[in-house]
Amino acid sequence: MARGPFDPDFGDLPVTLPIFPLPGVLLLPRGKLPLNIFEPRYLSMTHDALHSDRLIGMVQPRDGDGLSEAPPVFPVGCAGRITSFSETDDGRYLITLTGLCRFRIDRELPLFSGYRRVVPDFAPYRADFEAATAPIDRSRLIAALRGYLKQQSISADWESIDGAHDERLITSLAMICPFSASEKQALLEAPCLGERAKVLMTLLEMATLAEAPEDAQRH
Repeated sequence: MARGPFDPDFGDLPVTLPIFPLPGVLLLPRGKLPLNIFEPRYLSMTHDALHSDRLIGMVQPRDGDGLSEAPPVFPVGCAGRITSFSETDDGRYLITLTGLCRFRIDRELPLFSGYRRVVPDFAPYRADFEAATAPIDRSRLIAALRGYLKQQSISADWESIDGAHDERLITSLAMICPFSASEKQALLEAPCLGERAKVLMTLLEMATLAEAPEDAQRH
């Protein structure tokens, strides 16, 4: 999963970053996240991003619902670049964010046009700019995924899964599986691909075990 030709270099990352607190939504480096933007403050945020560096920081609210105007957020998020967008006739933006680099929130700034901004610290996550490689227990991952999808009655394109690169597969699964906010955050904050894979496999196995009939668990 190589960097895009229009992606900024690490030294070009901004000193301020708009954030989009969205519960249960995870963005990881090189992952792709489609978003439907319709709230006025986030329309302003998207408009401003499109006219500058196209970067938006995805973060999760700590309270899990994000209903308040400025909910407390987890301290680590991921900056994504708007790599595609379209405008709808009813005044929405449809955008795709491609994950670029994680960041730690140094401090939050005053609201601007109704949306939140932070001073991000990208330094701890400089390695996000390099394609991730690590030894992965692929057989365990596939077994855990098969059990999870079977239990959820979800069909899958196993040919595509088997042919997917480790990082692409782990990133996609981490982003789309309906884990809790704290579980999503654990995946985000995993220090490397190998650790993220271990967290992902554990979550898949725990979810399968938790939903298994009691008699099956005893055996």
